[in-house]
Amino acid sequence: MFKIGPYTLKNNVVLAPMAGVTDRPFRQLCKKLGAGMAVSEMVSSNSLLWGSEKTKRRANHDGEVEPRSIQIAGTDPKLMAEAAKHNVDNGAQIIDINMGCPAKKVCNVMAGSALLQYEDKVEAILKAVVNAVDVPVTLKIRTGWDTDHRNGVSIAHIAEDCGVQALAVHGRTRACAYKGNAEYDTIAAIKSAINIPVIANGDITTPQKAREVLAYTKADAVMIGRAAQGRPWLLGIIDHYLQHDELLDDPPTHEIRDIMLAHLENLYAFYGEYSGVRIARKHISWYSKGQRDGAAFRHAMNRVESSDAQLTMARTFFDQLENKIGQAA
Repeated sequence: MFKIGPYTLKNNVVLAPMAGVTDRPFRQLCKKLGAGMAVSEMVSSNSLLWGSEKTKRRANHDGEVEPRSIQIAGTDPKLMAEAAKHNVDNGAQIIDINMGCPAKKVCNVMAGSALLQYEDKVEAILKAVVNAVDVPVTLKIRTGWDTDHRNGVSIAHIAEDCGVQALAVHGRTRACAYKGNAEYDTIAAIKSAINIPVIANGDITTPQKAREVLAYTKADAVMIGRAAQGRPWLLGIIDHYLQHDELLDDPPTHEIRDIMLAHLENLYAFYGEYSGVRIARKHISWYSKGQRDGAAFRHAMNRVESSDAQLTMARTFFDQLENKIGQAA
Protein backbone atom coordinates (compact mmCIF):
# COMPACT_ATOMS: atom_id res chain seq x y z
CA MET A 1 0.00 0.00 0.00
CA PHE A 2 1.42 3.38 -1.03
CA LYS A 3 0.41 6.43 1.00
CA ILE A 4 1.15 10.15 0.77
CA GLY A 5 -0.10 11.86 3.90
CA PRO A 6 -3.75 10.85 4.35
CA TYR A 7 -4.08 9.55 0.79
CA THR A 8 -3.80 5.84 0.04
CA LEU A 9 -3.12 5.47 -3.69
CA LYS A 10 -4.70 2.58 -5.59
CA ASN A 11 -1.22 1.47 -6.66
CA ASN A 12 2.40 2.59 -6.72
CA VAL A 13 2.65 3.60 -10.40
CA VAL A 14 2.68 7.39 -10.77
CA LEU A 15 2.52 9.57 -13.88
CA ALA A 16 5.38 12.08 -13.88
CA PRO A 17 4.73 15.79 -14.30
CA MET A 18 5.65 16.79 -17.86
CA ALA A 19 5.42 20.35 -19.18
CA GLY A 20 3.06 20.57 -22.13
CA VAL A 21 1.88 16.97 -21.62
CA THR A 22 0.29 16.28 -18.24
CA ASP A 23 -2.66 18.59 -18.63
CA ARG A 24 -6.02 17.60 -17.14
CA PRO A 25 -7.19 15.53 -20.16
CA PHE A 26 -3.99 13.44 -20.12
CA ARG A 27 -3.94 13.07 -16.32
CA GLN A 28 -7.56 11.90 -16.31
CA LEU A 29 -6.85 9.44 -19.11
CA CYS A 30 -3.81 7.96 -17.37
CA LYS A 31 -5.70 7.61 -14.09
CA LYS A 32 -8.56 5.90 -15.89
CA LEU A 33 -6.11 3.48 -17.53
CA GLY A 34 -4.28 2.58 -14.34
CA ALA A 35 -2.11 5.36 -12.85
CA GLY A 36 -2.23 5.50 -9.05
CA MET A 37 -1.56 9.23 -9.19
CA ALA A 38 -0.79 11.85 -11.83
CA VAL A 39 1.06 15.10 -11.14
CA SER A 40 0.18 18.32 -12.95
CA GLU A 41 2.35 20.36 -15.24
CA MET A 42 4.56 22.88 -13.51
CA VAL A 43 2.74 26.01 -12.31
CA SER A 44 4.83 29.14 -11.78
CA SER A 45 5.07 30.71 -8.32
CA ASN A 46 4.87 34.13 -10.01
CA SER A 47 1.50 35.49 -8.90
CA LEU A 48 1.41 37.80 -11.91
CA LEU A 49 0.77 34.69 -14.01
CA TRP A 50 -2.03 33.19 -11.92
CA GLY A 51 -4.73 34.97 -13.84
CA SER A 52 -3.40 33.87 -17.23
CA GLU A 53 -5.43 31.33 -19.19
CA LYS A 54 -2.40 29.05 -19.42
CA THR A 55 -1.85 28.95 -15.66
CA LYS A 56 -5.56 28.61 -14.91
CA ARG A 57 -5.76 25.62 -17.24
CA ARG A 58 -2.70 24.05 -15.64
CA ALA A 59 -4.33 24.35 -12.23
CA ASN A 60 -7.74 23.11 -13.40
CA HIS A 61 -8.73 19.88 -11.64
CA ASP A 62 -12.49 19.80 -12.35
CA GLY A 63 -13.76 16.23 -12.17
CA GLU A 64 -10.31 14.79 -11.54
CA VAL A 65 -9.82 11.61 -9.53
CA GLU A 66 -8.28 12.27 -6.12
CA PRO A 67 -5.67 12.97 -4.92
CA ARG A 68 -5.05 16.07 -7.02
CA SER A 69 -1.32 16.83 -7.05
CA ILE A 70 -0.16 20.20 -8.37
CA GLN A 71 3.47 20.98 -9.07
CA ILE A 72 4.81 24.46 -8.37
CA ALA A 73 8.20 25.94 -9.30
CA GLY A 74 10.13 29.00 -8.25
CA THR A 75 13.03 30.28 -6.17
CA ASP A 76 11.57 32.68 -3.64
CA PRO A 77 10.35 30.97 -0.43
CA LYS A 78 7.64 33.58 0.21
CA LEU A 79 6.28 33.40 -3.36
CA MET A 80 6.40 29.60 -3.29
CA ALA A 81 4.41 29.59 -0.04
CA GLU A 82 1.84 31.94 -1.59
CA ALA A 83 1.64 29.77 -4.72
CA ALA A 84 1.08 26.68 -2.57
CA LYS A 85 -1.75 28.39 -0.66
CA HIS A 86 -3.30 29.68 -3.89
CA ASN A 87 -3.35 26.21 -5.42
CA VAL A 88 -4.74 24.56 -2.29
CA ASP A 89 -7.49 27.19 -2.23
CA ASN A 90 -8.25 26.15 -5.81
CA GLY A 91 -8.49 22.42 -5.15
CA ALA A 92 -4.95 21.03 -4.89
CA GLN A 93 -4.74 18.19 -2.35
CA ILE A 94 -0.98 17.64 -2.65
CA ILE A 95 1.60 20.31 -3.44
CA ASP A 96 4.61 19.00 -5.36
CA ILE A 97 7.72 21.18 -5.55
CA ASN A 98 9.82 21.04 -8.71
CA MET A 99 13.53 20.79 -8.11
CA GLY A 100 14.02 18.31 -10.92
CA CYS A 101 13.40 20.15 -14.18
CA PRO A 102 16.63 20.46 -16.21
CA ALA A 103 15.23 22.86 -18.82
CA LYS A 104 17.50 25.85 -19.45
CA LYS A 105 14.70 28.40 -19.23
CA VAL A 106 13.84 27.07 -15.77
CA CYS A 107 17.41 26.63 -14.53
CA ASN A 108 18.54 30.00 -15.88
CA VAL A 109 16.31 31.65 -13.31
CA MET A 110 17.74 29.26 -10.69
CA ALA A 111 14.55 27.23 -10.38
CA GLY A 112 14.04 23.52 -11.01
CA SER A 113 17.15 21.38 -10.58
CA ALA A 114 19.40 24.47 -10.44
CA LEU A 115 18.30 24.82 -6.81
CA LEU A 116 20.12 21.60 -5.89
CA GLN A 117 23.36 23.63 -5.81
CA TYR A 118 22.06 25.70 -2.89
CA GLU A 119 21.04 23.48 0.01
CA ASP A 120 20.23 26.41 2.29
CA LYS A 121 17.84 27.77 -0.33
CA VAL A 122 16.25 24.32 -0.73
CA GLU A 123 15.65 24.23 3.01
CA ALA A 124 14.17 27.73 3.09
CA ILE A 125 11.72 26.94 0.25
CA LEU A 126 10.65 23.59 1.72
CA LYS A 127 10.07 25.04 5.19
CA ALA A 128 8.08 27.96 3.79
CA VAL A 129 5.80 25.75 1.68
CA VAL A 130 5.27 23.04 4.33
CA ASN A 131 4.37 25.70 6.91
CA ALA A 132 2.02 27.51 4.52
CA VAL A 133 -0.41 24.68 3.77
CA ASP A 134 -2.20 21.89 5.62
CA VAL A 135 -1.93 19.37 2.77
CA PRO A 136 0.99 17.01 2.07
CA VAL A 137 4.00 18.56 0.33
CA THR A 138 6.09 16.35 -1.95
CA LEU A 139 9.35 17.08 -3.75
CA LYS A 140 10.78 16.08 -7.14
CA ILE A 141 14.57 16.19 -7.47
CA ARG A 142 17.43 14.83 -9.52
CA THR A 143 20.38 12.97 -8.07
CA GLY A 144 22.41 16.18 -7.93
CA TRP A 145 23.75 19.11 -9.89
CA ASP A 146 26.29 17.21 -11.97
CA THR A 147 28.08 13.87 -11.77
CA ASP A 148 30.68 15.34 -9.40
CA HIS A 149 28.00 16.75 -7.13
CA ARG A 150 25.44 14.03 -6.51
CA ASN A 151 24.02 15.51 -3.33
CA GLY A 152 20.67 13.75 -3.53
CA VAL A 153 21.09 12.08 -0.12
CA SER A 154 21.82 15.42 1.55
CA ILE A 155 18.78 17.03 -0.14
CA ALA A 156 16.64 14.04 0.90
CA HIS A 157 17.61 14.52 4.57
CA ILE A 158 16.71 18.22 4.31
CA ALA A 159 13.35 17.35 2.74
CA GLU A 160 12.48 14.83 5.45
CA ASP A 161 13.54 17.23 8.22
CA CYS A 162 11.37 19.99 6.72
CA GLY A 163 8.25 17.81 6.72
CA VAL A 164 8.11 16.79 3.05
CA GLN A 165 5.95 13.64 2.86
CA ALA A 166 7.28 11.92 -0.27
CA LEU A 167 10.27 12.34 -2.55
CA ALA A 168 10.46 11.56 -6.28
CA VAL A 169 13.99 11.14 -7.64
CA HIS A 170 14.97 11.18 -11.32
CA GLY A 171 18.09 9.07 -11.74
CA ARG A 172 20.09 11.74 -13.58
CA THR A 173 21.82 14.95 -12.57
CA ARG A 174 20.84 18.39 -13.86
CA ALA A 175 23.88 18.36 -16.16
CA CYS A 176 22.80 15.02 -17.67
CA ALA A 177 19.43 16.47 -18.82
CA TYR A 178 17.88 13.40 -20.53
CA LYS A 179 21.11 12.05 -22.00
CA GLY A 180 22.81 8.78 -21.13
CA ASN A 181 21.23 6.19 -18.89
CA ALA A 182 19.55 6.87 -15.59
CA GLU A 183 21.47 5.54 -12.58
CA TYR A 184 19.68 4.05 -9.61
CA ASP A 185 22.50 3.81 -7.03
CA THR A 186 21.76 7.31 -5.74
CA ILE A 187 18.05 6.52 -5.52
CA ALA A 188 18.88 3.38 -3.52
CA ALA A 189 21.14 5.42 -1.23
CA ILE A 190 18.39 8.01 -0.72
CA LYS A 191 15.83 5.30 0.10
CA SER A 192 18.10 3.74 2.71
CA ALA A 193 18.84 7.14 4.27
CA ILE A 194 15.30 8.46 4.90
CA ASN A 195 11.98 7.17 6.19
CA ILE A 196 9.53 8.98 3.91
CA PRO A 197 8.28 7.29 0.70
CA VAL A 198 10.64 7.45 -2.29
CA ILE A 199 9.44 7.33 -5.90
CA ALA A 200 11.99 6.18 -8.49
CA ASN A 201 11.95 7.92 -11.88
CA GLY A 202 14.02 7.78 -15.06
CA ASP A 203 14.12 5.37 -18.03
CA ILE A 204 11.34 3.16 -16.68
CA THR A 205 9.83 2.11 -19.98
CA THR A 206 8.63 -1.47 -19.42
CA PRO A 207 6.94 -3.49 -16.67
CA GLN A 208 10.11 -5.56 -16.27
CA LYS A 209 12.23 -2.42 -15.81
CA ALA A 210 9.77 -1.12 -13.22
CA ARG A 211 10.15 -4.31 -11.19
CA GLU A 212 13.96 -4.26 -11.52
CA VAL A 213 14.17 -0.64 -10.36
CA LEU A 214 11.87 -1.26 -7.39
CA ALA A 215 13.90 -4.31 -6.38
CA TYR A 216 17.24 -2.55 -6.80
CA THR A 217 16.40 0.75 -5.12
CA LYS A 218 13.83 -0.54 -2.59
CA ALA A 219 11.78 2.51 -3.62
CA ASP A 220 8.11 2.61 -2.68
CA ALA A 221 6.82 3.51 -6.14
CA VAL A 222 7.83 4.16 -9.74
CA MET A 223 7.18 7.29 -11.77
CA ILE A 224 6.61 6.99 -15.52
CA GLY A 225 7.21 9.96 -17.82
CA ARG A 226 8.07 9.92 -21.51
CA ALA A 227 7.22 6.22 -21.93
CA ALA A 228 3.54 7.06 -21.33
CA GLN A 229 3.40 9.49 -24.27
CA GLY A 230 1.19 7.77 -26.82
CA ARG A 231 0.86 4.78 -24.47
CA PRO A 232 -1.21 6.01 -21.51
CA TRP A 233 -2.26 2.40 -20.85
CA LEU A 234 1.36 1.54 -19.99
CA LEU A 235 0.84 2.55 -16.35
CA GLY A 236 -1.95 -0.02 -15.99
CA ILE A 237 0.17 -2.69 -17.71
CA ILE A 238 3.03 -1.96 -15.29
CA ASP A 239 0.71 -2.10 -12.27
CA HIS A 240 -0.80 -5.42 -13.45
CA TYR A 241 2.67 -6.94 -13.92
CA LEU A 242 3.86 -5.78 -10.48
CA GLN A 243 0.76 -7.19 -8.80
CA HIS A 244 0.13 -10.38 -10.78
CA ASP A 245 3.43 -11.23 -12.50
CA GLU A 246 1.53 -11.33 -15.79
CA LEU A 247 2.61 -9.35 -18.83
CA LEU A 248 -0.34 -7.83 -20.70
CA ASP A 249 -0.16 -6.80 -24.36
CA ASP A 250 -0.86 -3.29 -25.56
CA PRO A 251 -4.54 -2.85 -26.44
CA PRO A 252 -5.63 -3.97 -29.95
CA THR A 253 -5.61 -1.33 -32.69
CA HIS A 254 -9.34 -0.57 -32.47
CA GLU A 255 -9.04 0.10 -28.73
CA ILE A 256 -6.04 2.38 -29.26
CA ARG A 257 -8.12 4.23 -31.86
CA ASP A 258 -11.00 4.69 -29.40
CA ILE A 259 -8.69 5.81 -26.57
CA MET A 260 -7.04 8.33 -28.90
CA LEU A 261 -10.32 9.70 -30.30
CA ALA A 262 -11.78 10.20 -26.81
CA HIS A 263 -8.52 11.91 -25.78
CA LEU A 264 -8.76 14.27 -28.78
CA GLU A 265 -12.37 15.15 -27.96
CA ASN A 266 -11.32 16.00 -24.41
CA LEU A 267 -8.48 18.20 -25.68
CA TYR A 268 -10.87 20.17 -27.92
CA ALA A 269 -13.32 20.59 -25.03
CA PHE A 270 -10.55 21.70 -22.65
CA TYR A 271 -8.59 24.07 -24.91
CA GLY A 272 -11.13 25.08 -27.54
CA GLU A 273 -10.80 24.09 -31.19
CA TYR A 274 -7.85 26.25 -32.27
CA SER A 275 -5.44 25.33 -29.47
CA GLY A 276 -6.93 21.86 -29.05
CA VAL A 277 -6.13 20.88 -32.64
CA ARG A 278 -2.55 22.07 -32.30
CA ILE A 279 -1.95 20.39 -28.93
CA ALA A 280 -3.55 17.19 -30.24
CA ARG A 281 -0.95 16.92 -33.01
CA LYS A 282 1.85 15.77 -30.71
CA HIS A 283 -0.42 13.21 -29.05
CA ILE A 284 -1.54 11.84 -32.42
CA SER A 285 2.12 11.65 -33.42
CA TRP A 286 2.89 9.63 -30.29
CA TYR A 287 -0.11 7.32 -30.74
CA SER A 288 0.94 6.55 -34.33
CA LYS A 289 4.64 6.10 -33.55
CA GLY A 290 5.95 2.80 -34.83
CA GLN A 291 2.79 2.12 -36.85
CA ARG A 292 2.95 1.25 -40.53
CA ASP A 293 2.85 4.35 -42.78
CA GLY A 294 2.97 6.48 -39.61
CA ALA A 295 5.45 9.04 -40.97
CA ALA A 296 3.30 9.97 -43.98
CA PHE A 297 0.22 10.10 -41.74
CA ARG A 298 1.92 12.47 -39.28
CA HIS A 299 3.15 14.70 -42.09
CA ALA A 300 -0.40 15.03 -43.47
CA MET A 301 -1.92 15.45 -40.00
CA ASN A 302 0.24 18.49 -39.23
CA ARG A 303 -1.49 20.37 -42.04
CA VAL A 304 -5.01 19.80 -40.73
CA GLU A 305 -6.61 22.85 -39.11
CA SER A 306 -10.05 21.68 -37.88
CA SER A 307 -11.07 19.22 -35.18
CA ASP A 308 -13.51 17.44 -37.52
CA ALA A 309 -10.84 16.86 -40.15
CA GLN A 310 -8.34 15.79 -37.49
CA LEU A 311 -10.76 13.26 -35.99
CA THR A 312 -11.70 11.88 -39.41
CA MET A 313 -8.09 11.50 -40.51
CA ALA A 314 -7.06 9.86 -37.23
CA ARG A 315 -10.01 7.46 -37.27
CA THR A 316 -9.37 6.52 -40.91
CA PHE A 317 -5.69 5.84 -40.30
CA PHE A 318 -6.35 3.46 -37.42
CA ASP A 319 -9.28 1.79 -39.24
CA GLN A 320 -6.96 1.11 -42.18
CA LEU A 321 -4.34 -0.31 -39.81
CA GLU A 322 -6.98 -2.60 -38.34
CA ASN A 323 -8.00 -3.80 -41.81
CA LYS A 324 -4.39 -4.51 -42.77
CA ILE A 325 -3.89 -6.49 -39.56
CA GLY A 326 -7.09 -8.42 -40.25
CA GLN A 327 -6.03 -9.24 -43.80
CA ALA A 328 -2.60 -10.40 -42.64
CA ALA A 329 -4.08 -12.66 -39.96
